[in-house]
Amino acid sequence: MSPRQITVVGECVADAFTEPANASNELALRVLPGGGPANTAVALARLGTSARLLARLSGDVFGRLFRAHLEASGVDLADAVSAAEPSTLAVAELDATGQAAFSFHAQNTADWQWTSGELARVDMSETVCVHTGSLALVREPGGPVVEEFLATAASGATISIDPNVRPLLVRPEAYRARLTRWCRLADILRLSEDDLELLLPGTPPEQACDIWHAAGVRLVVITLGAGGALASLDGERLRVPAVATRVVDTVGAGDSFTAGLLHHLGARGLLGGRLTGLGPGDVAEACRFGTRVAALTCSVAGPNPPWQDQLAPLATAADA
Repeated sequence: MSPRQITVVGECVADAFTEPANASNELALRVLPGGGPANTAVALARLGTSARLLARLSGDVFGRLFRAHLEASGVDLADAVSAAEPSTLAVAELDATGQAAFSFHAQNTADWQWTSGELARVDMSETVCVHTGSLALVREPGGPVVEEFLATAASGATISIDPNVRPLLVRPEAYRARLTRWCRLADILRLSEDDLELLLPGTPPEQACDIWHAAGVRLVVITLGAGGALASLDGERLRVPAVATRVVDTVGAGDSFTAGLLHHLGARGLLGGRLTGLGPGDVAEACRFGTRVAALTCSVAGPNPPWQDQLAPLATAADA
């Protein structure tokens, strides 16, 4: 394992996109491997960061698709669990702007069944950062197990959390009940403006940052779609504009932003602890890089983050 490895914990979801069918009584679906944590791991690996995914992968047709996709992108699956339960399926409908509305088929699926023994076996000695969030951190019975794993990992690794609120599966109240605890565990909290509205309805982003800083997290980054990103490091704010792009859809854009942010920080040796060496300039550079990665993801269909060579004109020596 690389001493700069980032470990991602969480779900793989089969994203099924509706397409025109040959007959009026048929529905055609195009299935792509997705899921917030899996998307982030793929994006990290494609950017050149050593990325490991701790996931529970079913042996069904979707699980085999996940494995092939993750391995082709260079994600380390040595510690992934071979699960007996079925895979999670999300059916996505895109609106005219490329925004996706999902319906989930997730009852008793593999992603939420973590046991303490499965995660206790994982060697964390070479991991500088653990990233998680989304449904695997909040759904029962595995959510508390993942949270316990984070608490243990925090002694030697930077902790990054993306709540990625999915109200169709878990009520926002469940996220709110846990968020203060997550902020005590996390060094980095990355969320979207939609997440913000679900977690703290009507709260301005700057005020939300202060609330979460007070709960314990040092770096809060809120992505604002076409509005770019707002970052707050211990209360010191900065804004980064979005990169103009032709949007095909926005699926996986937030996950790609997170990967770009973590990749940039990791490449500069800023991960591995409580972000003590991190300054506002570092945050601004990392967010700018994240917006570029997200823009390229939006320019293609589905959660398909870019490879490092697609960002070569933008890369610095530290990204190479």
